[in-house]
Amino acid sequence: MAHDHMIELLDLDAEVLHDHLHDLISWVGREAPDRPHIVDLGAGSGTGSLALARHLPDATITAVDISPEMLTHLRDRADAAGLGDRIRILEADLDQPWPDLGPTDVIWAAASMHHMADPATALASAHAALRPGGLLVIAELDSFPRFLAGTPDEDVELRGHTEAANRRHEAGLHMHENWGDRMKHTGFTSVTERHVDIHLRPPLPAAATRYAEVALTRMRHSLAERLTPADLTALDTVVNGLADRDDLSVRTERTIWLARR
Repeated sequence: MAHDHMIELLDLDAEVLHDHLHDLISWVGREAPDRPHIVDLGAGSGTGSLALARHLPDATITAVDISPEMLTHLRDRADAAGLGDRIRILEADLDQPWPDLGPTDVIWAAASMHHMADPATALASAHAALRPGGLLVIAELDSFPRFLAGTPDEDVELRGHTEAANRRHEAGLHMHENWGDRMKHTGFTSVTERHVDIHLRPPLPAAATRYAEVALTRMRHSLAERLTPADLTALDTVVNGLADRDDLSVRTERTIWLARR
């Protein structure tokens, strides 16, 4: 069930924040060669692969992930969308030596680099996999989505995010890295950095309410041993009342780096 919720959360993120995703892919499309082969690292539920295939109709995509469940979901979505002939799936552990990806024009790493056990090794593998002049695109979250800013429930959400950040730090995830500096150190050139502050104001569409429900439910259950009983009860109350609220918003910050081999 938790895995299903993660898939739904990733799909909702792409649906609710589609304007941001479209702008990012448009930027990549302007920088990429014609008929590019794009590798989607840590493709997850396939939101990036599907959006790339839709917005760049002459591209082919190889979606790489360690999870067979995620890749099965991706394959089903690609086939249902009529994109299956342009999206190849590849199961691989990117903390191990990378498989042969074939001639690669673009490597797309959206919210996946922070999961790598050794970022330096991952960047070196990306550099080696790209054609000369190829693009590496890294998109990372500076802050995870918040839905209750400016409401009476803002504080409990912020406490949840603080505990979640502490847990990620303890797990050794590479959050808030300066990927631009790491790219340059690896040998990438023409590094460009963009920061995006996303703020969707109420009223929000139904998908955004469901996005909040899934995200806050995951927060409540994943932090059950870290938050106080009062905070857990408060999150339960928030989740149960989301359908009747008209004050939800979506706030998140993201940074994108684009560099050339």
